Amino acid sequence: MKERVLIIEDDEGISKVLRRALSYEGYQVDSALDGESGLNLNRDNHPDLVLLDWMLPGMDGLEVCRRLREVSTVPILMLTAKEALEDRIHGLDAGADDYMVKPFELDELLARVRALLRRTQVERAPVLSFSDLTLDTSTRQATRKNRVIMLTAKEYDLLELFMRHPRQVLTRELIFDRVWGYDFGGESNVLDVYIRYLRQKLEGQGEPRLIHTVRSVGYVLREVG
Repeated sequence: MKERVLIIEDDEGISKVLRRALSYEGYQVDSALDGESGLNLNRDNHPDLVLLDWMLPGMDGLEVCRRLREVSTVPILMLTAKEALEDRIHGLDAGADDYMVKPFELDELLARVRALLRRTQVERAPVLSFSDLTLDTSTRQATRKNRVIMLTAKEYDLLELFMRHPRQVLTRELIFDRVWGYDFGGESNVLDVYIRYLRQKLEGQGEPRLIHTVRSVGYVLREVG
C-alpha cells in the first residue's frame, strides 16, 4: 500500500497545491483546514506522515503537534512562515521531525517527505507479530504456529493493515479506503468475502479466531476472551 499523507493547512491554495503534488507522486492524501479536524483525521485514518502548518485558526500547529505526539510517532513536517532559530527550536521541541519555511520549493518538500518516510520504514519492524501469528513484510509471508499461510495480494494487504493496528476497531470505510483505495458506498460484500478467506486460512488447523466482527462498525484483530 502506498503511504498516506495528512495535510493540516488553513490556506486552501497551498493545501490544493500540496494535495495535487502528493497525489501525483502516488501518495494517498487527506487534508484538514484546522487543528481539530486534523487530529480527527489522524485518529481515523492513521497517516504515515503529517504536513502541519504552524499558523492555524483556533488551535495552533504547536499544540496540534504536541497532541499528535501524545498518541502517535507519525513523522511530522512543520510548515511555517516563521524563520527565526528560536521558532525552529520551538517546533522541534514540540515534536516535529523536520521544519520548512514558507515559501518553499515543492521539489525540496517532496524530497523531505521521501526522506522522512524512508527513515520510518527502516525503523519499522520488518516482521509483525500478534499472538501466535507473524507476518514478514519483506517476504509477504504469514505463519501461525510455524505453519506457513499463503496469501493473495489483497489478503496480504488486509492482514497487514490489521497487524499494524492490533486491538483497534477498524471501520469498514477505513478498511476499504486503505486496502482498495475507494469508497464502496456500503453496498459491496467484497470485504466480508476477503475476511472469510483470511479466517479460513488463519484458522486452518483449528486455531482460535483472531479477526473479529464488530457489528455495524467493522472488524478488529484481537485475542479471544
